[in-house]
Amino acid sequence: MVFNFLKGQFIDVIEWLDDSRDTLVWRFERYGNNIMMGAKLTVREGQAAVFIHEGQLADIFGPGLYELQTNNMPLMTALQHWSHGFNSPFKSEVYFVNTRRFSGLKWGTQNPIMLRDPEFGALRLRAFGSYAIRVSDPGTFMKEIVGTDGDFTQDKVSGQIRNIIVQKVSRVLAGSGVPALDMAANTKELSDIVRQGIDPTMDEYGLDVVELYIENISLPPEVEKVLDQRTSMGIVGDLNKFTQFSAAQAMQNAASASGDNAMGAGLGMGMGMGMAQSMAQAMGGMNQQQQPAQTGAAAPPPPPPPPAETAWHLAENGQTKGPFGAAQLAQMISQGGFTRETLVWTAGQDGWQKAGDVPELAQLFSVSPPPPPPAG
Repeated sequence: MVFNFLKGQFIDVIEWLDDSRDTLVWRFERYGNNIMMGAKLTVREGQAAVFIHEGQLADIFGPGLYELQTNNMPLMTALQHWSHGFNSPFKSEVYFVNTRRFSGLKWGTQNPIMLRDPEFGALRLRAFGSYAIRVSDPGTFMKEIVGTDGDFTQDKVSGQIRNIIVQKVSRVLAGSGVPALDMAANTKELSDIVRQGIDPTMDEYGLDVVELYIENISLPPEVEKVLDQRTSMGIVGDLNKFTQFSAAQAMQNAASASGDNAMGAGLGMGMGMGMAQSMAQAMGGMNQQQQPAQTGAAAPPPPPPPPAETAWHLAENGQTKGPFGAAQLAQMISQGGFTRETLVWTAGQDGWQKAGDVPELAQLFSVSPPPPPPAG
């Protein structure tokens, strides 16, 4: 009984079986016991064992199986003054440091980043992403971050790292000169700049940021709304072509709804022209607002120009005729020189089509009288 009790006061096996997913440092629980000289120390892959003697950093062991002796503990031997060998038990705190990679950690800007965009001027951006860390220098990490914490998890240091990343991201985005619309195409380059920029600070903590990703850069909602409007105007493009297209669509829809008659064609033409005039007036008003104010009474805006007339080419007996306007084609109908079977083509049309199959020309046959009967 006495022998077993005395034997229990000494530690002869030191190891750590990590069953957690977030522990960076774990202190070997001694419960006041002494470590036997010649004790077995097991350090597994992804671990490092750090010995602390009376608050001072002593020896550090990498992965492997060790028998603790004075010859493999030089710093401990110097601190304990074991100049002529030592075989008795000794006291020391043992910390196991997890050196594997900890990935999937998140960072994000709590407040918007203010910058001067080359295209939009003063702008606010938000950014977020992920990163991965590992302990590169167990001794430095113990001295600078952990101290005497016997159960140090990643969440105790992730907040500090996140602040360092956000600070560097803010400086990189603000000083990059990359337009906001092009940042999504440059996230890898920006991420590399941020990671390289924080490496010196991480080295001071004994840490290494092995991965860092900028996953998203977003604009404020009100700026996104204005950008969507600007994109819509870019899609519209040439106003004249857009009004012509709108007028053609209106005529086609009206003809389909009202039947193949003069009233349907007239209604479609009226709707198309009304839409064209409304769009032209709206754009004219926007241009007038963008011009600088002039002294004296402002002159009324000029009337919008009429939409350009579509030019049609005819195929007859293997030859091409034209171009002809709608008025000329209507006159040719009354003279019998233009029928529904006549093949026509205009710019933007996919190949030759029969005139009666083209909505813009089909209405001409409903409003024009048929050719006169032959004389006699």
